[in-house]
Amino acid sequence: MKLPTLRAVGTEARLLLIGIPVLIWTMIPIYHLFLFSISPKEDAFSGKLWPAHPTLNNFSIVFGEKHYFLSHFWLQLWNSTVIAVAVGALTLFIATAAAFSISRLRVKGGRLIMNLALFTYFIPAAFLAVPMYRTMGIYGLLNNHWALILAMVTIASPYAIWVLKQASDKLPVELDEAATMDGATTLQLFRLVYVPLMMPSLVAVGTYALLLAWNEYLYAFLLLSKDTDITLPVALGNFLAADDSPWELLMTTGLIYALPPAAIYYAFKRYMVAGLTAGAVKS
Repeated sequence: MKLPTLRAVGTEARLLLIGIPVLIWTMIPIYHLFLFSISPKEDAFSGKLWPAHPTLNNFSIVFGEKHYFLSHFWLQLWNSTVIAVAVGALTLFIATAAAFSISRLRVKGGRLIMNLALFTYFIPAAFLAVPMYRTMGIYGLLNNHWALILAMVTIASPYAIWVLKQASDKLPVELDEAATMDGATTLQLFRLVYVPLMMPSLVAVGTYALLLAWNEYLYAFLLLSKDTDITLPVALGNFLAADDSPWELLMTTGLIYALPPAAIYYAFKRYMVAGLTAGAVKS
């Protein structure tokens, strides 16, 4: 058995010295989020590492919509879910079709489309919020879920197209030629050859777009205003409007809202890593 060299041990020790503090620093906010969620209101700011009387009453209040700020909790959670799923599905459809056309069908102007898609990221998304608000107002889409869905698809699509195009370029052209010789139409080539081979990247891009819309606040705040239409992140911001904000309920709701994306990420973690790195290195 080969023993590790002194240099290897030193390298690993340095990595641990850096990694452990970073891990602790990252976990502290999450721990405090959990701590607030199981603390009674009077113990929320006690400064203790563990509440003297932990309780699940905060979860009961949130799930039962027993507070003014939580009167539409389930509806707002549903709004977030519908919008996130719609953004993920539309982004995936647009990006997949665009990447297939540019990479496999070699459509004219494909390189220009790719350059324009990447050029959009020279302008921060926050700077486009007011023009987007004006555009949605002109077309009568304000206070409509489609306003937020279309805005988030606009933001997510360029990166999604770029990732899928890079991954698509890695697929052997011989597969397309063989399928075409066997009589496959373009639609059959797309459905039976392209999509199955691109599945890891498709899952990664779809998950990316879904989580982007799930966590969005600025555009949701600007484009939606009714309590029955807003998403849960915007509703969480309303907690801060009160002089005596119920921080324990705010943190409990935040913890609940953070669980679905965490579950999605860990469920598709293997696809996320494989999909987002596809095409990063040329063979």
